[in-house]
Amino acid sequence: MGLWDKLMGEFVDVIEWTDNSSDTMVYRFERHGNEIKFGAKLTVRESQVAIFVNEGEVADVLTPGMYVLETQNLPLLSTLQHWDHGFSSPFKAEVYFFNTKQFTNLKWGTRNPVMIRDSEFGGVRIRAFGTYGMRVDDARKFMQEIMGTDGHFTVDEISDQLRNIIVTRFSSIVASANIPVLDMAANYEQLGTFVTQKIAPEYAAYGLKLTSILVENISLPTEVEEALDKRTSMGMIGNLDKYLQYQTAQGVGNGGSNSALDMGMGFAVANKMAEVLNKPATAATPPPLPDTNWHVAIGQESRGPLGLAQLQQMVQNGQMTAATLVWQAGMANWQAAGETAALSGLFATQAPPPIPPSAPPQSTQ
Repeated sequence: MGLWDKLMGEFVDVIEWTDNSSDTMVYRFERHGNEIKFGAKLTVRESQVAIFVNEGEVADVLTPGMYVLETQNLPLLSTLQHWDHGFSSPFKAEVYFFNTKQFTNLKWGTRNPVMIRDSEFGGVRIRAFGTYGMRVDDARKFMQEIMGTDGHFTVDEISDQLRNIIVTRFSSIVASANIPVLDMAANYEQLGTFVTQKIAPEYAAYGLKLTSILVENISLPTEVEEALDKRTSMGMIGNLDKYLQYQTAQGVGNGGSNSALDMGMGFAVANKMAEVLNKPATAATPPPLPDTNWHVAIGQESRGPLGLAQLQQMVQNGQMTAATLVWQAGMANWQAAGETAALSGLFATQAPPPIPPSAPPQSTQ
């Protein structure tokens, strides 16, 4: 810079910064030799904060407004410069403008799967990604902790570090929270709010405010997702036998298919048919008659329903003979018990029990 530029710089009395980028966080106002004219006007716009740095030391912090650079407006800088009785010549100081707007749509995501213990599926690995937003909250702290003397500081210079904080803390928070995987997928908003509250203090230590963390997706390994899809499909199928019959009918109607799925289904159907064909043939026997559905005609009255044991007792007591009429559900009319196949066995001829010995004759006087 030549002498003319230096002289013109001393007469320039407006200090301001208009940001025409979308990623600048800090901008240092450039002035030849860092000389600022006494009485210059400094404009700090909304979403900006200005910091004066004198000989490497933070002096005054100015919030939005218009300032005339005089001793009363720069008390700390005036003290550092020993301006006890005012000043009228250019002074050396650095002016940094901080952009305090919110930077949004910053990306984060897990590079490697996170292992967690799930109450339903056991140990599973998940991946997650989303976006987050942040802004400068404490310009002095941000300068001391992160920026240093960088005259043009952008989001890219710190985004990797901020993303690593989110990923690391997200992994540990989710792994220790014991939140079921399926509940995570159904509550992205609540999970993002919870993680934001846990991580925000670490951003505050850098002079930043973490405004939000959005969880866009939580995914499982491909093999686990396939297993879940099969599990869901089985729940929708219901009765496997009926489903196989339906698939067989569809395959025949459509002329068959060469897909791997249809081939696997064909094997399943073939195995099912083989099970049926390989069963040993058994003689067809009627099912046993119900035990308690007989009605017996005693005189002109119907007694029942009675079981076989009760009928056998009636036969032994002489209350029921082969000619006694009986009926059960399915019979058209009353029928003699002896002519009924199910009851004929009750009247089979049996040897009479031995005659008990007769009592000795009693003497008569």
